[in-house]
Amino acid sequence: MLFSSIIFIFLFLPIFLGIYFIIKKEYRNLFVLVSSLLFYFWGEGWYIFVIIAYMIANYIFGICIERFTLRDTLAGRSAAKVVLVTGLIFNIGLLVFFKYFNFIVANTNFVLGKLSHFQFSNPDVHLPIGISFFTFQAISYIVDVYRRDVAAQKNFINFSMYKTLFPQLIAGPIVRYKDISKQVTDRTVTYDSFSIGIQRFVIGLAKKVLIANVVGTLADSLFAAPASELSFGIAWLGVICYSIQIFFDFSGYSDMAIGLGKMIGFDFLENFDYPYISKSIREFWRRWHISLSSWFRDYLYIPLGGNRMGTARNYANLFFVFLLCGLWHGASWLFVIWGCWYGLFLVLERAFLGKLLEDIHPFFQHIYALLVIMVGWVFFRADTFPHALVILQNMFGLNGISLTGTFDLVNMKVLVAIIFGIILSTPLLDKAKYVLSKKSLFSQPIFLKIVSESYRVSILLLFILCAVVISSSTYNPFIYFRF
Repeated sequence: MLFSSIIFIFLFLPIFLGIYFIIKKEYRNLFVLVSSLLFYFWGEGWYIFVIIAYMIANYIFGICIERFTLRDTLAGRSAAKVVLVTGLIFNIGLLVFFKYFNFIVANTNFVLGKLSHFQFSNPDVHLPIGISFFTFQAISYIVDVYRRDVAAQKNFINFSMYKTLFPQLIAGPIVRYKDISKQVTDRTVTYDSFSIGIQRFVIGLAKKVLIANVVGTLADSLFAAPASELSFGIAWLGVICYSIQIFFDFSGYSDMAIGLGKMIGFDFLENFDYPYISKSIREFWRRWHISLSSWFRDYLYIPLGGNRMGTARNYANLFFVFLLCGLWHGASWLFVIWGCWYGLFLVLERAFLGKLLEDIHPFFQHIYALLVIMVGWVFFRADTFPHALVILQNMFGLNGISLTGTFDLVNMKVLVAIIFGIILSTPLLDKAKYVLSKKSLFSQPIFLKIVSESYRVSILLLFILCAVVISSSTYNPFIYFRF
């Protein structure tokens, strides 16, 4: 069930909110749990038992780890570590089975095919939606309990509600228990917070429906075009459209998740901070998918030694972390290449490139970062490695520089979406708002009242427009579902 679907917006969500605010507070967590399980069952059917297995197992792991660590003895600490390792094996093992089993078998068969005639049969294991997100969520929980950063949740209903919380269940952001532990048991919804939640949800919905979906149709067709139809202009148009699509698709979903959380009293951390204004790849990963990059930093990069064990080890840690980051996104060698691509540039920036960038104009720093990012998106989106190479060859003019037919592909709707996509990828509107707020005329109460009411009307009109578009369109993919 997509957040941007008619059934969610006009059936599931109104019924959920209506019941949520009618029932007593002590029953709300149970109701959210049941609703979240229903939400997941709607899309995944009996694979709901996978998340139930995660739920039960990690509840037990957390309690056992805390009991052993509270003994504060060597034996207790050793026992806690054994439980932690068991929990990590359980969580990672399920992820590897469901997400990478087909990939492992396919590559094993490829090697065996070169060496012999024997091959394994491929059972075609189904990938449950959102498994990467709720696996990392589970790992962060048991590790934080082990580190004593947070107390284990003793109430099974409360823990299960956190584990299955539907706004962030299937596509993040990765919400750590320690960030919302107090809200799990005690949260309040005010008129203002609920209103902000609605506004944030509608903004995310508009990003998804009015920008990501519009440019996505063109990006899909261009990435599916045969090599003979590609050119310099068409390759760049396809990559630009996909860069806009993936950002507004995923950041739009994150906005909707944050908005839904606010509607029921949860404050999820931000997941995007204008990543396309970055002037380095290091900065890009501080702004893009913040919950994922910070997860890798805190639960993999730092435990591996981070930058504390010498230069060579630091570079190896960076590269390894981003290799795994690529693999986390999907069971494909192209994702591995995508991760290694970023790992390479992060190492280069640490080694010498970062200092060189500091000596050039910020405009060129920005061009450098965008170029690396968009080349990365080619590997991320292409169907095969040869396909990616053909696109890159055309992007860099190795097959000639031609714009013939490029602008014929862009109709007015796509052009408007691209323009708004570029503008909204920058903090331009935020800066304009800040500048105006400093003018005495615009700080008058009457003007602030007009702006406030105009904004609310705009949100309403934006919602109506989204509803019209959703009801009349069959194209409504969500890129990050497969992760």
